[in-house]
Amino acid sequence: MSFSGVYDIAASALQAQTSRMNTVASNLANAGSVAASEKEAYRAIKPVFATLYQQAQTGELQGAKVNIAGVLQSDRVPERRHQPDHPLADNDGYVYHAGVNVMEEMADMMSASRSFESAVEVIGRVNSMQQGLLNLGQR
Repeated sequence: MSFSGVYDIAASALQAQTSRMNTVASNLANAGSVAASEKEAYRAIKPVFATLYQQAQTGELQGAKVNIAGVLQSDRVPERRHQPDHPLADNDGYVYHAGVNVMEEMADMMSASRSFESAVEVIGRVNSMQQGLLNLGQR
């Protein structure tokens, strides 16, 4: 595999983790939101990743990239609370709080951050290897 192949794979990982961090940020930003109905309540979103295998012309596997296949809404039911004085309360006095688990989102953010750092480290190591090869050529 060439150095550019490694860069391509690491770049796809960076894009995937950036997408993941963006969805986590959206979920955390909306965690405290309320709505007048269950249908209108915010539900957490999650990116869906797929593997794209790369094969050489000889047919052998050369690597795999991460592809963002889409973003799905969580099926977690929003929490229904009786708050008759709330301006968004329905006829029965209920409001619907976002279907977001803040602890899960924070754990997901930490995982995405570490994965992002790992991809950056790979890029740094490949860059270091290229510099070493250039230095060998100058001797």
